[in-house]
Amino acid sequence: MLPRGRIKATPEDFVVDEMALYEPSGEGEHLYVRFTKRGLNTDFAARQIGSALGVNMRDVGIAGMKDRHAVTSQSISLPIPRGDAGANIEARAMALAIDGVTIHEAKRHGNKLRTGHLAGNRFAIVVREIPRDKVGEVVATLERIGREGLPNAFGSQRFGRDRDNAERARAWLSGRSAAPRDFRLKKLLWSALQSELFNEVLRRRVEDGTWTTPLEGDLVKRRASGGLFLCADVQVDQARALEGEVSPTGPIFGVKMRSPEGKPGELEQAVLAEKLGDSIDFAATKPFGEGARRALRLWVEELRVEVPSAQEDAQEVAGAREQGVNIRVYFVLPKGAYATTVLSAAVALDETVGGTAASSAEQPETGESVGEAAETE
Repeated sequence: MLPRGRIKATPEDFVVDEMALYEPSGEGEHLYVRFTKRGLNTDFAARQIGSALGVNMRDVGIAGMKDRHAVTSQSISLPIPRGDAGANIEARAMALAIDGVTIHEAKRHGNKLRTGHLAGNRFAIVVREIPRDKVGEVVATLERIGREGLPNAFGSQRFGRDRDNAERARAWLSGRSAAPRDFRLKKLLWSALQSELFNEVLRRRVEDGTWTTPLEGDLVKRRASGGLFLCADVQVDQARALEGEVSPTGPIFGVKMRSPEGKPGELEQAVLAEKLGDSIDFAATKPFGEGARRALRLWVEELRVEVPSAQEDAQEVAGAREQGVNIRVYFVLPKGAYATTVLSAAVALDETVGGTAASSAEQPETGESVGEAAETE
């Protein structure tokens, strides 16, 4: 049984910095606004900024959603209104006063930000109240993860506050219920169903010990470039996997997703049949994305752990402020990966918000009806 630990006691315990894929050029028809938010979800902050600058939320570009119960920094893009409405927009953006939001930069660029237009996310997370006799165990597990990686599962928050987003997608795609009217909600629910299918494939490959081991017919992803290739020489590719150069991939099902061959392909089709049968027409999901491949192994970069000194710990004990030891964990994840996936491999997480139990809340609340639904993209 894993030692327990608590996260998100305060927003400052969960700090996320979105790493830009590219910097705005200073010219173009879109305004990139870099900001930090505290205690707000991304959609709410983006809506407030857009409204203040005369831009409808549907036209705002967001690379990745960020947690509400945190201090997070990211960029959004807004089309620059024509004529007088777009005059001095950089200065107007910098002068905005929005509760919980600090604007850092407003700069023009030529294109709208799209989902996934980010290099990754940098995390600094406090894990509180780890039992003192278990701190060494937790630190050793985290350090091993930093060397070896871990299964790249979608976190539970991907599936909504009530954990029913995947089933809601299944219901409207199969005709058992009406489709949501909101495009963003439909996309979010479909993403949850894709995530459920990926997690099931990953679970089975963890069970049979092949989640890090390319099999013949696997579609394998290069760690450095993200390029895909078909595993034809198992001996060579397994050696590369041991060195951390490549990883086998799992399905993000969609109309144009490339499928593996051999036993990996048979497994994915079996999961698809068991979970969906023939009730889903992938063509209907094309507006929400055409499918992709996701590495089964998650690599965690720049991982380090800060543990209080004996003197600092003694001071906390004397002050009776904590029931255990608080550690701070730093790491960088690629887009679409989950910080709670990393921490949950070492600690049984108690996710609380200001002392109140919260639904698994790593990521954004895209709407109160959906709940905390996706990880930091």
